[in-house]
Amino acid sequence: MNIMIPSNINGMYLIQQVSDMTGLSKQVIRKWEERYNLLQPKRLENGYRVYSDIDINNLLSVKALSRQGHSIKQAVELTKERSIVLDIVPDHLISIQHQETLNAYVFQLLEKGTHCDELELNLILQQAYYSFGLADFLTSVIIPFLNEVGNRWDRKEWSEYQESVSSLIVRDFLVQIRRNFQCREDAPLILGACLPHERHEIPLHILLLQFMMKGWKTILVGASPASGSVESLIGKLKPAKVLLSATTMAPFDNDPNLLKNLDQFALANKQIDFYLGGLGAIEYAKNKTLLAIRVTNSIEETLS
Repeated sequence: MNIMIPSNINGMYLIQQVSDMTGLSKQVIRKWEERYNLLQPKRLENGYRVYSDIDINNLLSVKALSRQGHSIKQAVELTKERSIVLDIVPDHLISIQHQETLNAYVFQLLEKGTHCDELELNLILQQAYYSFGLADFLTSVIIPFLNEVGNRWDRKEWSEYQESVSSLIVRDFLVQIRRNFQCREDAPLILGACLPHERHEIPLHILLLQFMMKGWKTILVGASPASGSVESLIGKLKPAKVLLSATTMAPFDNDPNLLKNLDQFALANKQIDFYLGGLGAIEYAKNKTLLAIRVTNSIEETLS
């Protein structure tokens, strides 16, 4: 059964939905509920159990802790202790703590992503966007969802098709937001570019949207651009800032001189601020000395 029940503010989900959202089997969910008293489901009039957002976050917490080496019993105890802390944390710290939990929109995206339901994924993204506003939509929905998608792909819980459908739907949705975003003609320009052989462009979409909210015009050079095309476009457009991105090591494996050449190009264009980010880039550059490119994963640094 895969029927979405109208949610209250805390969420109400059937066990099959919870299984889709967490990647745990229904048998494991029932076992953790009965053996460890981890969950507090309610019952509908027809006898079906329904679970809340809190229940789902607790399941995900135990799952993550168990993968870190804790026994299930230890993971449950740590999760319960964390729940107590969240209950008593002062109001002004709730937003900090909230970053460790997922919300109902992320759960629904995970459920629909499990079934590769493109229409529902788009509808949920649309609802979340209008509910949160762009800034919180990116930080509270898009980033947590993509992180979980990546985790499930890495753990082989999701197939390549499930991962690609979810990622492409998010990418296309962010593209539409950027296309419809209005900027002043005299706004400063920032160019975001994947490095050659880098195919993960979604992080750049997120960064550029965050810049647009600060009044910047943006241009994106998407996945795996041709060698030399980024430098050519920079020379033509003369942006104030350039964000270079590599989530993987592919750009540097394919061209060992790439970073050195880009740094020399940046040095010759000192009027432009160059930044390099992404897990692959940071890992590759950690023992390299760069003259003109700043390596960072901090949006605050690039905005400064």
